[in-house]
Amino acid sequence: METLKKSYIKSINPFNNELVKEFEIMSNDQVDQIVDKADEAFKSWKNTSFDERAKIIHKVASIMRDRKQELGKLATLEMGKLLRESIYEVELSANIFDYYADNASKFLSDHPLETELGEAFLSYEPIGVLLSVQPWNFPYYQITRSAASALMAGNTMVLKHASNVPQCAQIMEDIFHEAGLPKGVYTNLFVPGGSVERIVDNPKIKAVALTGSEAAGGSIAAAAGKNIKKSTLELGGSDPFIVLEDVDIDKAVETAILGRMWNAGQVCVSPKRIIVPETIAENFIQKAKTLLASLKVGNPLEDDTVVAPLSSEKAAQDVAGQVEKAVANGAKVELGGKRIDRPGAFLEPTLLTGITAENPIFFEEIFGPVVVIYTYKTIEDAIELANATTFGLGGSVFGNDIPKAKEVARKIDTGMVYINHVTGIAPELPFGGTKRSGYGREQSPAAIYEFVNAKLIRVTSPENLY
Repeated sequence: METLKKSYIKSINPFNNELVKEFEIMSNDQVDQIVDKADEAFKSWKNTSFDERAKIIHKVASIMRDRKQELGKLATLEMGKLLRESIYEVELSANIFDYYADNASKFLSDHPLETELGEAFLSYEPIGVLLSVQPWNFPYYQITRSAASALMAGNTMVLKHASNVPQCAQIMEDIFHEAGLPKGVYTNLFVPGGSVERIVDNPKIKAVALTGSEAAGGSIAAAAGKNIKKSTLELGGSDPFIVLEDVDIDKAVETAILGRMWNAGQVCVSPKRIIVPETIAENFIQKAKTLLASLKVGNPLEDDTVVAPLSSEKAAQDVAGQVEKAVANGAKVELGGKRIDRPGAFLEPTLLTGITAENPIFFEEIFGPVVVIYTYKTIEDAIELANATTFGLGGSVFGNDIPKAKEVARKIDTGMVYINHVTGIAPELPFGGTKRSGYGREQSPAAIYEFVNAKLIRVTSPENLY
């Protein structure tokens, strides 16, 4: 009898492209059993008090802080980001867990409604097993964004994480169990992306939260819609960074460039399109080139490295290909633009100008260390340029005239706009987009209402029935 060849999910260090560890892909039967256990666990977890849930979730946060060096190194090993960025991500995730542990009971308390007769209120109740599908660029934070609010609301969760961060996926499940979370409330699935639609079809899965590409979002939204299930999507972004004429150019350049290089440019909300007035464009471009050229590219474990490798060899090849396509269609390379001659998934920090709407790259998201600068004559031109993509995730306005900056911010068609800051993250601030960047919100009070049933309960006295 022929033995079936086993398939594995592999952890590969992008700093040197060496295989670190591999995990056997789960069978359909194994996945179904995990979903069954999550459904069974929901029956008791939904009736667990907020205080008991909060004790466990606070413990998750505490463990993450205690082990932040270990967790940070693991994220750097698997997807290449700077160690200090990985440690920051662990700390941020712990803060989000604490935020929902502290506030879920308040957020989900009965909400009274004004009514002419009797009493009415909304009762917020968990809905069941949530499928969370998450990407690799923030391996802990992406889990946290969906898990913290959903678990505190009383739902259970199964996670399909990105296939290049399996160790990060597994260690988060281990931490939940160490913190005392009952078996079945949160479980990691080692499955490829092609298995997700089948999981969505499982009737015990009640909703789906996905962060990923447009293609993945469209596929999952269709699968969820077909099954009449709620979904939230956080997809790509091509965030504008509008520079007003009254700026301190040095501060604007530093904010935009270092913001763009965060996580080697692999951030949905990094400033991918820097839009500057023609009157200061030449000066801005020269300062941007000088700063970019000074940034050390190298080992993400070393303190003085600023630009890390991309997450994989394929990612580096894809971004290099986008740069080549941009240039072939008229873009100018002001700096960089090539792979670095060394082992690992490295690309030179790159600055492009001269991209027009006729260039296909104008409409694409570049997920890597590539800065694109556009120029404008009037602020109306800048706003039109900012809105001229199918994306609508985040954006920034940089200027000293705050009322003017607010006015511009209101006209940018995105889910988030930050003034004098790149699009950022905080537990209490909602995160999400519009247009083809997706729908739904994570973080803030808004997130916890995404996957609960806001049940109306209406009370009248018997004598008022007729």
